[in-house]
Amino acid sequence: MTTFATFYTTWSDQLHHLLRQLCSAPKPPPTTEEQINHLNQLVNKLLSHYSDYYQAKAAASERDVLDIFAAPWASSFEKSLHWIAGWRPTTVFHLVYTESSILFESHIVDILRGVRTGDLGDLSPSQFRRVSELQCETVKEENTITDELSEWQQSVSDLMGAITDVDEIIRRLVTVVQKADDLRLRTLKRVVELLTPQQAVEFLIAAAELQFGIREWGMNQDRQRNY
Repeated sequence: MTTFATFYTTWSDQLHHLLRQLCSAPKPPPTTEEQINHLNQLVNKLLSHYSDYYQAKAAASERDVLDIFAAPWASSFEKSLHWIAGWRPTTVFHLVYTESSILFESHIVDILRGVRTGDLGDLSPSQFRRVSELQCETVKEENTITDELSEWQQSVSDLMGAITDVDEIIRRLVTVVQKADDLRLRTLKRVVELLTPQQAVEFLIAAAELQFGIREWGMNQDRQRNY
């Protein structure tokens, strides 16, 4: 049986390949239907790749949810950032705002001249409003799932030493993890839906680069500590 750690290594290598495809996409705003379709195909390929990840993770959680929490494939730094065995969904919004701010400042002269760049620095008021509304919804869902984990932890503490159905306790933890993963994937997809094809490509590039950057720094730190 293939372990999730083995799957993750392969999946990560494939993500690197998809990232290179995104980075090679034409930088100017698409002006033809063919260019727009090309960007949409790239975006859909990456979202499909993330969906594959969460499908595999759900199956792995069913087999051994404690291994998913332990995350032996991740660096210590990556694990320190985890929220219920993965990244916190609201991180997506911080990334959107950060990238938008950086690009806005770099294009400030063009924007003041009325030149539209079409990138993440050129989000419309309507887009900002919808991103903010989605952020509020996501925060509420995050808090609800966090409360469910806290309730699970409390119930385990209360039942320690008693004769209980351990399998049922583990199944409840699996449910919490899968709810968290479902929120992660839904948030990613819903943010992409609010963006233009060019903005979606830029956002997904930033997300993948952040993921790889955190992983590389964390792995380097682990190697230095082991010397």
